[in-house]
Amino acid sequence: MNTALLAAFAAYFIILLAVGLFSHKKQTSSSDFIIGNRSLNFWLVALSAHASDMSAWLFMAFPVMIFVLGPSQVWVAIGLLLGMFLNWQFVAPRLRSMTEGYESYTLPSFFEKRFADTSGLLRFTSAVVMTIFLTHYLSAGMIAMGDLLESIFELNYYFGLSVAICVVVTYTFFGGFTTVAWTDLFQAVFLILMIILVPFVAYQWVGGWSAIDQAAAQQEISLSFFSDGNSSFLNTLAVAFAWGVGYFGMPHIITKFMGIRDVADMHKSKWLGMSWQLVALSASACVGLVGIAFFPSGLEKPAMVFVEMVKQIFPVFFGGFILCGVIAANMSTMDSQILVCSSIISEDLYRHFYFPPPDDKRVLLVSRISVILVALVAMVFAMDRSATVLDTVFYSWSGLGSAFGPLVLMSLYVPMANKYGAFSGIVVGTLIVMVWPSLNPLVMDFELPPMIPGFLLSGVAIYLVSRLTKSKVAISAAS
Repeated sequence: MNTALLAAFAAYFIILLAVGLFSHKKQTSSSDFIIGNRSLNFWLVALSAHASDMSAWLFMAFPVMIFVLGPSQVWVAIGLLLGMFLNWQFVAPRLRSMTEGYESYTLPSFFEKRFADTSGLLRFTSAVVMTIFLTHYLSAGMIAMGDLLESIFELNYYFGLSVAICVVVTYTFFGGFTTVAWTDLFQAVFLILMIILVPFVAYQWVGGWSAIDQAAAQQEISLSFFSDGNSSFLNTLAVAFAWGVGYFGMPHIITKFMGIRDVADMHKSKWLGMSWQLVALSASACVGLVGIAFFPSGLEKPAMVFVEMVKQIFPVFFGGFILCGVIAANMSTMDSQILVCSSIISEDLYRHFYFPPPDDKRVLLVSRISVILVALVAMVFAMDRSATVLDTVFYSWSGLGSAFGPLVLMSLYVPMANKYGAFSGIVVGTLIVMVWPSLNPLVMDFELPPMIPGFLLSGVAIYLVSRLTKSKVAISAAS
């Protein structure tokens, strides 16, 4: 094991823990723990929300798409930018205002109060579906984390993963939403500096654009934004659309909107966050583009293009510290997912269904215990390293986006939507994502991402069922 690499790894984790402990504030209520008592400033909300979004995908999955298939894959980034912009524009302000009006700290509790469901079924169903998909998503991040620590820092997969999870659980357990936001802020700044630095230096290293152009020609990689040698351009646009619309249903991202102190500052958060995302995705694309010339003979593991680039350019300790940017991207997603799952368990399952109703201190304790339990369950799943990380993430993204994306939008903008429609939308969105891979070849030759039919049919189900049960809801309200 390289001592300098291990020192870089240890230094980063010590800094991260220090940030977490420094930002820690005493939690006196579940509202403090779950959404920071809606007290965060605009720049903290902006960078925390975007850091929660950009996992190791930013350093590995997206660069390899450009590295192998060329700049046409940049449409995926455009889809992400458009999706997140629409999220800021149409979801963030209304969700912040309406959740405060309904005194809701989680999405399941908001759905229950917004649709006046007194049965508890809507809250329970949304809480369970959300927790399952988020835990699945979290386990994929853990697998990626273990693989990264093993390949970058030469640590045993299980040991490295255990250390990383202990760090995440420690600051999340003690600090809740506010501490997670501050650590995400630190990691957002750190990772964007690293992902800008590396392609800038590598570009000079390879000799500029002419070297990239020559290497691309030799490898028969088109540098056009409208060509794709290995898959249809239509497929690229479909994937871009699927990633983009998924934002509307991502609990670990949109719950960050609920924590801002003043909803009037949301536009500042939007422009700061979107600027950060634009720079991060542009730099990530440059990593893949420069990699074409940097590795003219290709790589045995193309997803490691950023890692291998850093190893060849920078001294060992400094390079190891730069590579912690990949770890930062992953951890900033994982801590938010753990927090959302623990909040759902404590607020939507324990508080709501436990009898007699528990006091706030007990709910806060259950929130903290749930942080540990969620991390342990996801870690058990992560012990199975056979799963493909990108496929697992996309499946979870599709599940959350289809089940909750249309519901979030219609709960904010469609007054006629009711609890029956909401329940139907969750069920339809979830089922379509589960069965679509088997149905797709029977319906069409084109491989359509499950997010697209799942999102559209979920929205249709909410509208139609709400319309059909309109009189039933009116009778129920009158009685």
